[in-house]
Amino acid sequence: MYKIIIRPLLFCFDPEKVHYFTFSIIRIISKIPGVSSIFRAIYVVDDKRLETEVFGLKFKNPVGLAAGFDKDAVLFNELSDFGFGFIEIGTLTPKAQDGNPKKRLFRLKNDEAIINRMGFNNKGIEAAIINLKKNNGVLIGGNIGKNKLTPNENAVEDYKICFDLLYNFVDYFVVNVSSPNTPNLRELQEKEPLTKLLQTLQNLNLAQPIQKPILLKIAPDLTNDQLIDIIDIVKITKIAGVIATNTTISRDGLQSENKNEVGGLSGKPLTTRSTEVIRFLSEKSNKSFPIIGVGGIHSAQDAIDKIEAGASLIQLYTGFIYEGPALVKAINKRILEKVVCY
Repeated sequence: MYKIIIRPLLFCFDPEKVHYFTFSIIRIISKIPGVSSIFRAIYVVDDKRLETEVFGLKFKNPVGLAAGFDKDAVLFNELSDFGFGFIEIGTLTPKAQDGNPKKRLFRLKNDEAIINRMGFNNKGIEAAIINLKKNNGVLIGGNIGKNKLTPNENAVEDYKICFDLLYNFVDYFVVNVSSPNTPNLRELQEKEPLTKLLQTLQNLNLAQPIQKPILLKIAPDLTNDQLIDIIDIVKITKIAGVIATNTTISRDGLQSENKNEVGGLSGKPLTTRSTEVIRFLSEKSNKSFPIIGVGGIHSAQDAIDKIEAGASLIQLYTGFIYEGPALVKAINKRILEKVVCY
């Protein structure tokens, strides 16, 4: 029903407006007694064999929702009813910011992709915390970044603020230095500043009575030499793992009219490259750290490909928009089939 009726209707309107409209509808519907149970009965695959322990956390299943969908942690409880094993909120910044001027979100229907140049629009860390206090048992990742007006030489302070304030409300952290939509942010992926940033956060983490896993989200546009640097940085700083990958600035092979819009590209065109990055990191590191695979997962087979390439968990974003919540169930059922086969 989603792909036949709901998606064509939603795709008639501006994608950013549709996003907030859909959030409002889900929130309202979920308040009706019994609706949450109905959603869970339809979409949740409840099977102990799907439980996965990664970086010391137990996930009900390995399929998560990527950051960028529920930026301000306003709908994570309701979204978990669609079968996700975990939800990643953000990217959050210390101060609220509007992000880039609109229009800044574009569907590439012919490519089953999205280009966004949102620019870390969010209501700020403290507003998200108010929402996170209403958590009903959802495993939450906190994706953190710096404010646009914070110069790179002061970026570490923004990440420290986010870490300190979010610490009691999320299960793991994701350091986002790979979005192409905040000016100069990707410069922080260079080895020296990135090592400094991650080591600073690790030092804060080690000072806590219980450490929270810290992950690094990387761009798909890194060269092999840069990926080797990432492996070295993970080893040096002893962070928990890597999320591969964020959106790409590449436009190779696109067919849609608005393919040249500025921003990060996600969706099917990223499928192969993100899997390549996962495989490279896994093989070159001798599987020494966990990887969350994200990028172009539009089918159960796409998810399996990433798991077989070395991902311990996977996340959806654009595939969830194009394929609907049935994709989450399909992936979990396919994983169960693989378990039975082995």
